[in-house]
Amino acid sequence: MLFPTSRFLAAIAVTILTQLGIACAKYNLQENYEGLDFFNKFKFITVDDPTHGFVDYVSEAEARKLGLIWETDKLVYIGVDHSNIIGAWCRRGRPSVRLESKAQYTHGLIIGSFWHMPGGECGTWPAFWTYGDNWPNSGEIDIIEGVHKQAKNTMTLHTSANCNVDGDQSGTWITHDCSPATPNNAGCGVQSNTDNSFGTAFNNNRGGVYATLWNSNGIKIWFFPRNKIPKDITKGDPKPDTWGKPEANFGGSCNFDSHFMKHWIVSHANPLRRELSGTGLRIKSRLPNLLPMLEVLHV
Repeated sequence: MLFPTSRFLAAIAVTILTQLGIACAKYNLQENYEGLDFFNKFKFITVDDPTHGFVDYVSEAEARKLGLIWETDKLVYIGVDHSNIIGAWCRRGRPSVRLESKAQYTHGLIIGSFWHMPGGECGTWPAFWTYGDNWPNSGEIDIIEGVHKQAKNTMTLHTSANCNVDGDQSGTWITHDCSPATPNNAGCGVQSNTDNSFGTAFNNNRGGVYATLWNSNGIKIWFFPRNKIPKDITKGDPKPDTWGKPEANFGGSCNFDSHFMKHWIVSHANPLRRELSGTGLRIKSRLPNLLPMLEVLHV
């Protein structure tokens, strides 16, 4: 399925994990974020970008007027202006959309099926993440993030002081300290070693599924390319214990319940800062930015 120009489509479901005995767990659907009702469950954040990107986050009405969003019963489109040259005379930058869920969550299994993301172009900074109040004291979980022509996904946690992590995983550790003490407040990060986990290669493979498990013991992130999605996910009965080694495994001595709580789900595409992207940059994407299904399951 092909779509013209730059698009991001999403369907999100929120579920609650209920423990049934010692050895098994059952995931019960709490709330769906998908299709025609998708945007009713998100806030359009229109404040100046806190990360100082060259971006003008617009309201829902303005986004519809500019063609930056639309929805069907199966897909949701979220786009960035990609056809106009935006110069230094524009105070905030390129029109885009930043969505934050109206609901907040503590603990959960977040499963997102993405068909296409912004990537493979200079000046792009797509991200899918969660965060809580009084940043960074309630934590931040960066599930998908990258810039410019980055080829592999970066997964990161941000916290207040005294959260150091470690764990067995398939990705490569960048840093273990999640606190602001890291250089440039980079947090504790993991670089994926899967070639098609981000950007152009991800899009050429029709994307895939990201799954994030957050509980008192830590935070794990898996990536499954489109042709390797576990059947338990496609059947709606996810079993993380059968998924093998995660791409990122944030465990260790960190007290996760004191550092992560009451998170909103966030999705945005942020053109980079003026000094990085250039004031007259024209951003184009060869294919749509698609996110067809996302599930969040509480523990």
